[in-house]
Amino acid sequence: MKTPKSLRLHIGLFGKTNVGKSSFLNKISGQNVSIVSDIEGTTTDVVEKSMELFPIGPVTFLDTAGINDNTKLAQKRIEKTLNILPRCDIAVLLIDFQGISDFEKDLITKFQEFNTPFLIVINKYDTDQISAEKYNELLEYTNMIMETSSLNDNNILDKFIELLIKILPEEFITPQSILGDKVEPKDTVILVTPIDKEAPKGRLILPEVQTIRDLLDNDCITIVVQENNLKTSIDNLKVKPKLVVTDSQAFKTVNEIVPGDIALTSFSILFARLKGDLQSFIAGCKAIEQLKPNDKVLILESCTHHTIEDDIAREKIPKLLKQKLGFDLNFEYKSGHDFPSISEYRLIIHCGACMTNRKEVLSRILIANKRNIPITNYGIVISYCLGILDRATKIFKCE
Repeated sequence: MKTPKSLRLHIGLFGKTNVGKSSFLNKISGQNVSIVSDIEGTTTDVVEKSMELFPIGPVTFLDTAGINDNTKLAQKRIEKTLNILPRCDIAVLLIDFQGISDFEKDLITKFQEFNTPFLIVINKYDTDQISAEKYNELLEYTNMIMETSSLNDNNILDKFIELLIKILPEEFITPQSILGDKVEPKDTVILVTPIDKEAPKGRLILPEVQTIRDLLDNDCITIVVQENNLKTSIDNLKVKPKLVVTDSQAFKTVNEIVPGDIALTSFSILFARLKGDLQSFIAGCKAIEQLKPNDKVLILESCTHHTIEDDIAREKIPKLLKQKLGFDLNFEYKSGHDFPSISEYRLIIHCGACMTNRKEVLSRILIANKRNIPITNYGIVISYCLGILDRATKIFKCE
């Protein structure tokens, strides 16, 4: 239960109002997570429930509002429901014996647009049975179908897990390592973790913690230092380190200290690869060369936080880009899961995405590519502006 939400399998529950989405979640979880009522539109905001599903592992369910909501707040509820789609690793479409209508068909089209595997749950089979004709219509879309009753089916969880396993994304079967494919056991890796205003009191930030754990899992010798002790640490080693990973904010200083024959990258670039598509981010960064004065640039922050002095997104990146280009750009910021209309922007810069899941980042890349809007990442932009992008990504060139 302590697994970060960003590393969990996200399962979205979709369907018409009163089809039994909330009852289904309550039955699966064994708890009264969502309010159940015959009143249309009972579920308003998305309800999240994290739990463990054996043998799949940690998951987060996203219980959404009905897609045919006829209440006064219908449009806002539907928007919130559809905004969940980019985060869903798997979609579950609940229907009843009436089969599917245009509402469900539109949802299936959206699942396919986001390359989201899905299954169909025919709920309420204790009240009526779906006809053979309507069942065969479902088979035109998928054969991942289960019939159940959220009220009295005691085998509902086993049937659901059996189908989930069949459509589980590959990355949850064989999870990608942060650095495991780039290091060997006994390699020494130095991690540069500045303790500045952005460092949480008494803790390291999540990308640093996860990288340390990944290196330890791969039997590496892991040395954690601040930038002022980096040179001493390298000089004291009998064997040079395989790699140095730095916080992006110390990139310039660290690049000057680390000899050219030692590989160098940043936590943000590691997470650009882990959570997104590194090569797409590198390609997107090349669009910086085409920017003109006052072009609109969208900066996406996965988490909300108080802006501090010398903030990486609101101070350092704009300053670096101005120094690189010689003119001002028009920066706009969006935090959290909301992804705005992007047609007016000439470039999108995404954070390291440590607080969101990979599917959401890939969905944003997909949307940006379809609209021909270049998208890149904090660490990629910083290394580009400092003139060290090739060095910072060299270890990944063969991919």
